[in-house]
Amino acid sequence: MFKRSFAPWAMAALIGSGLPAWGQGLPEGEGKQLAETLCVACHETSLITESRGYTREGWENLFTTMVNVPQDLTPVLASYLATNFPEQPIPAGINRPGPASVSISEWIVPTLGSRPHDPHAAEDGSLWWTGQWAHVLGRLDVETGEMREFPLPNGAGPHGLAEDLEGNIWYTGNWNGIMGKLDPNTGEVTEYPMPDPAARDPHTPLVTPDGNVWFSLQNSDMMGRIVPQTGDVELVKLNPGDRPYGMNYDSNGVPFIGLRGTNGIISMDPETMEVTEYPLPNPDSRPRRLAVTADDMVFFADMPRGDLGRLDPKTGEVKYWVSPGGPESLPYGIATIGNVVWYSESGTRPNTLVRFDPSTEQFQTWTIPSGGGVVRHIMDTEDGNLVLALSGVNRVAYVEVTEGGDTGQ
Repeated sequence: MFKRSFAPWAMAALIGSGLPAWGQGLPEGEGKQLAETLCVACHETSLITESRGYTREGWENLFTTMVNVPQDLTPVLASYLATNFPEQPIPAGINRPGPASVSISEWIVPTLGSRPHDPHAAEDGSLWWTGQWAHVLGRLDVETGEMREFPLPNGAGPHGLAEDLEGNIWYTGNWNGIMGKLDPNTGEVTEYPMPDPAARDPHTPLVTPDGNVWFSLQNSDMMGRIVPQTGDVELVKLNPGDRPYGMNYDSNGVPFIGLRGTNGIISMDPETMEVTEYPLPNPDSRPRRLAVTADDMVFFADMPRGDLGRLDPKTGEVKYWVSPGGPESLPYGIATIGNVVWYSESGTRPNTLVRFDPSTEQFQTWTIPSGGGVVRHIMDTEDGNLVLALSGVNRVAYVEVTEGGDTGQ
């Protein structure tokens, strides 16, 4: 475990060492060199210049989860960022009352700047996350708050997580092009390289009830499967530009995959890997994450349109609902508890947690205490709760759900 920190002498050396290549384009002013040193050393300038901005307090809350800034320099950096990149108009996260109640607990992960990408609710009740920028997997004991990070080899850039039938944690090595398996008891990592050099970016993993490990390769336009007993890696090429993304399976163990690059969803035969296509009626639909309810309806986050969508695989019928935050709310991470759908609006400030009951077609919403910082993935637990990764604020969260409780938050 480590935290990114800068001693004053190191800060001075870096500030005097010249402009980093990514730092071109930041406006002049007191605090510019701090931003170049502390922010642009790890991130492209566009993550600042093309952001929707924050208040002074918002910028400070954000960068203090990324790096340890000396206390006397924190106000300088916060003022520089807020002056040059102020908060822009953005949909407001709202609390909409309804029949359920939630309790949201958050933890800052040990490694600052690791940007937790995906969470996983393990069978033993623990919460796992991928620390993509730090090349670690993390485990949280929700009861005690104890955290542990497992370093991964070879610059993995882990993206997604899944747990196999023996309790091993599988991850997608999004940056080094491998699938990895972690034994949580020993910390031992086994890597599975891709048999095709064109398969560059394993993205989201999924373990189906038969024990096989499926994974999408978004920018490679491929789907993959590993049989853990043999270690064999099989790949299927999809249509160019499909960009397979989030996955889940139905009651028969059939994987369904959202295609971020086109208006479609696919399923794959668990044995033959044969692909079945489900075109979506709106040409602008781009299903990103998806989840399957107990009655085998496939719900998806139609991120660019601000909609929640539903596919009935039996009939091909598709229905849309406008998310409570509106067309710019950017629905993203999504999960189901029984037949109730839960997802996050990543485009509102703060991000929201949304509950949708298909039987009544009613929405209920809660704002996320830390703001969320883009909730890319949500997963339900065995006992009907939720886990979240709060990427931009370097946190993970556990959500206790009570149905039929007080309305509102």
